[in-house]
Amino acid sequence: MVEVRETELKVIVFQLKDEEYAIPVQQVRSIEKVQHITRVPRTPKFVKGVINLRGVVTPIIDLRERFGIESQSFNEQTRVIIVALGEIEVGLIVDAANDVLDIPVKSIEPPPEVIEAIEADYINGVAKVGKRLLILLNLEKVLDAEKSVLA
Repeated sequence: MVEVRETELKVIVFQLKDEEYAIPVQQVRSIEKVQHITRVPRTPKFVKGVINLRGVVTPIIDLRERFGIESQSFNEQTRVIIVALGEIEVGLIVDAANDVLDIPVKSIEPPPEVIEAIEADYINGVAKVGKRLLILLNLEKVLDAEKSVLA
């Protein structure tokens, strides 16, 4: 059995444009290559549609569009991070999934007051890891507006 240390937070690091973001690893189910997405009518623009992932219909959200970052076409690096929040599983399209890191909890700071490209509500904090600056996402807030769409 692995000992859980409360001094570190294990996260999946992913990229959107020039920024690195992180999600706690316990909220991540899997990381997939982009597959065929079936469009669903009358959904917000950032909800790209659904995929059939191992027999489960999973909604897909383009995080670039969700955060108001200009979209780009998918490439070999593009990934879908399948996250779970309670009973809901959602796929998040990201530019690349970089690594799994242990972040010392003491290196996490609250979000700065002035934040570009993303609303402060979506952020749990910012972590400095070496020369890297990681934006820790608050999945509850990122997915909040979609709960009615996805449920």
